[in-house]
Amino acid sequence: MKMIGSALQKMTGFVGGGAGIASRFFVSMASKIPSLRMGYEAAGTGRRLGNWQPGNDSVNALLFQDADLIRARSRDLVRRNAWASNAIDSLQSNIVGTGIKPRPTVNDEQLRDQIVTAWNRWTHEADAHGMLDFYGLQSLAVRAMVEGGEVLVRLRNRLPSDGLSVPLQIQLLEPEHLPSSLNQTLPNGNIIRSGIEFDKIAQRTAYHLYREHPGERSLYGGFNSTPVPVPASEIIHMMKVGRPGQLRGEPWITQAIIKLHELDQYDDAELVRKKAAALIAGFIKTPAPEYATDNTVDDVDDYGVMNTVWTPGTLQVLREGEEITFSEPADVGGSYEPFMRFQLRAIAVAIGVTYEQLTGDLTGVNYSSIRAGMVEFRRRMEQLQQNVIIHQFCRPIFARWMDQAVLSGALKIPGYVKNKHIYQSAKWIAQGWAWVDPQKEFNAVIMAIRSGLLSREAALATYGFDAEEMDRVIAISNNRADRLGIILDSDPRYRTKTGAAIPPDPSKKPAQQDAQTTPSTEGVSFSGEDF
Repeated sequence: MKMIGSALQKMTGFVGGGAGIASRFFVSMASKIPSLRMGYEAAGTGRRLGNWQPGNDSVNALLFQDADLIRARSRDLVRRNAWASNAIDSLQSNIVGTGIKPRPTVNDEQLRDQIVTAWNRWTHEADAHGMLDFYGLQSLAVRAMVEGGEVLVRLRNRLPSDGLSVPLQIQLLEPEHLPSSLNQTLPNGNIIRSGIEFDKIAQRTAYHLYREHPGERSLYGGFNSTPVPVPASEIIHMMKVGRPGQLRGEPWITQAIIKLHELDQYDDAELVRKKAAALIAGFIKTPAPEYATDNTVDDVDDYGVMNTVWTPGTLQVLREGEEITFSEPADVGGSYEPFMRFQLRAIAVAIGVTYEQLTGDLTGVNYSSIRAGMVEFRRRMEQLQQNVIIHQFCRPIFARWMDQAVLSGALKIPGYVKNKHIYQSAKWIAQGWAWVDPQKEFNAVIMAIRSGLLSREAALATYGFDAEEMDRVIAISNNRADRLGIILDSDPRYRTKTGAAIPPDPSKKPAQQDAQTTPSTEGVSFSGEDF
C-alpha cells in the first residue's frame, strides 16, 4: 500500500500528506471501479456474473405464480417417466413402509391395551372412501405430498348411526382443491393467501376448498368454481417446509424436472438411432443411364424404381454396371453409458434418493459404498418421519381419534379432559430398515446394548418393533416351548451362546426357574396383531 501511495503521490501531485493521503485516495478510487471493488466474489457484477441478476421474491410469491405449472409437470413426469415414478415409489416406501404405528405412553398398562385394541379396530374403518386402512392412507398421503408438494387431510366426524367403532374418518384431497390464485381481504379483517384464511394474529382459521377436483371438469361437463370455507380445525395441511413463512408446498422433484424431461427425450432419440442402426438397408447403384430400369419391367413401381426383396439365402444377380452399397447410420457410441449414469446421479441428488434407488443399477456396489449411501439416506428419511409425517399427520389424527373415542364411549377414561396431553401421548414407531449385512448389523447392535450405549427398547424401535409387544410374544413362545418340552439352542434360559446346556440351579425347583425367566401372561389377552 505504501508503494502504491508513493506512486499515486507522483501521479496526482499529493505532497505533505504522505502515504496516508494516497492510500485513502486509492481506496476511494477502488470503490468506484467494479473490478477493484472489495467484497464477496459471489456479489460480483463483472463479465462472469453480470447477466445473473435473480430476483429476491418471497417463497410464497414464487409459489403462487408457478406452483400449478410445476405440479402439472411433476405429475406428467411421474405418469410417463420410469425414473420419476421409481423415485416417488422409493421415497414413499422408505418414509412409511408398512406404516408408522402408535404406542401409547400412559403408565396404566391395562388402559394402554384398551387404547391399542380400539385403535387397531378403527384403522380398518379410517378411509372415508373405504379403499384403504389408516396405514394405507399414510402411504397415499406421503405419495401425494412428494408428487404434488402437499396434501390436504380432512377429518370427517361421523354420526353414531354410521356404525363405526369411533365416529371419525379421513379424506385425502389433492392440493388442486385449494386455489393458489385466491388472495383477498375479507370484511372481518381476515386475509386469504393462496386459499388459506388467516386471522389478525396470522393464525389459520379456514381453508377455501373446491368441492370437486378442477381437473374433473372434463368428465362432468361443468365445474363449481366457488370455493367453500372449511374450518382449519378440520384440515391437516401436510407439506415439507423449506423456508420460514412458506404457505404452500412444492413437488419434491422440482429441481430435477428439466433434467428428467430432456434426458428422457435424449434417451428416446438414442433408442431410435440404435433401432435405425440395426436395420439393413441396401442401395443398388446404376452408374450409367443406359442401365437405368424402364417401366416395362415387372418389379418397377410407379416412379420407375425397381423393388428388390431379399429373403434368407438370396443371391441377387446384378445387371452390368450395378453395385450394392449398404447404409451405415451412426451408432450410439461409447459415451452413452457414462453420460447417462452421470446425469442420473445428478437427478438422484436433486430428488433426494440414491443413484441405486433411482435406477436399480448395482454395478460396482460393495458393502461399504452402499452402506455409506444408505446411512445418509436413512438419516434424511428419519428426519422427514419425525418432522413431517408424525408431527403433521399422525399426532393430530391420533388426538382427534381419541377425542371422538372418549365422546362416543368407545374408550372409558376418567378425567380425560383435564389430562388430555397425558392420554394422547404416544411413541410412533416406523418400520425397521432392511439390513445391508444382517450379521454385521446385529453384532454391532449387540455390542452397543451390552456396553450400555443402547437400550434394548431403543434397538427394537430402530428395527420397527415395540418392546412391550415383543416381550409378550417372547413370553407366549417360551410358555408354549416349555409346555411341549422344546428346548432350542436359541433359548438363553437353557443354552449358552455356543449352544452348550446351562446346568439347572439345584436350589430352585423347575417351576421357580421357569417363573424366574418367563414373564407372567396372566390376565393379558393377545390377538393376531401381536405377532
